Amino acid sequence: MQPNENDEVINLEELAKAGKEVPRATRYRIRVDKTQVVVDGPTITGAQILTVAGKVPPERFRLDQKFRDGSIRKVELTQVVDLTSPGLERFFTIPLDQTEGNAR
Repeated sequence: MQPNENDEVINLEELAKAGKEVPRATRYRIRVDKTQVVVDGPTITGAQILTVAGKVPPERFRLDQKFRDGSIRKVELTQVVDLTSPGLERFFTIPLDQTEGNAR
């Protein structure tokens, strides 16, 4: 059986940096911090992104998405991210520190 063009892995960051449109595909390579991971389908939740990037439990991390124009938007855990969104480049995380207020 011949692989069809939808079986290729679309590199999200590469296309965004080149200013190209991201096609609908079955697999995407996304970057979370310095890690590149391959995910299935054009949509994924914030919690799923954190999990595949090894940021578990996901509730301990904040997830942001960075766009080509430099804008940054927070991604909620239950929010569905469309990987074909124009200019979506990559994701980055911030550990949520649970130590605030412990210095009593």
